[in-house]
Amino acid sequence: MLAVPDREIARSAAAIKPGPLVGHCSGATGLAVLAPHECFGLHPLMTFGRTPAVGVASPFEGAAAAVAGSSSRALAVATALARQLGMETFELADADRAAYHAAASIASNFLVTIEDAAEVVLRATGHDRRILLPLIRATVDNWGDTGRTALTGPVARGDEETVAGQRAAIAERAPDLLALFDVLVERTRAIAG
Repeated sequence: MLAVPDREIARSAAAIKPGPLVGHCSGATGLAVLAPHECFGLHPLMTFGRTPAVGVASPFEGAAAAVAGSSSRALAVATALARQLGMETFELADADRAAYHAAASIASNFLVTIEDAAEVVLRATGHDRRILLPLIRATVDNWGDTGRTALTGPVARGDEETVAGQRAAIAERAPDLLALFDVLVERTRAIAG
């Protein structure tokens, strides 16, 4: 199982003498980079950085895992490994990997980017990001339950005067975030539609 940066997968696979199954854990990379090996992919759809919750047997417990295999045996191995770690598996075709990985990046990485922007603006008021945590958690839970209908706030209500006031505050206190704010407002308008 190769757990190396995506750019190193092909080189690492080439260093392995043909014979054993070879797998990688990249979400964005297809199986072709593992040729000529019988191979599989297993990408845990999970972020790490904290210790797992008490009582959870594995930090992977309950996460989804994208699996693929160059043969039915390779796919079965990827599936068995993921399930042994407590993950729910789904097959992912190579043609879908870039879109799948983009969705994962938006859901995880970009969420941190957006929350960092919120922290920067809030810090300009003299307050700490921790006061935003209950709001963030509730928003994520609501989105998980209802999708885009969880949208609230002045854009969803059509309260353009409030949105203009927010934009002016960002222009004054965090002008480097103004372009991000404008893009997010436009996308939020489209969702609220």
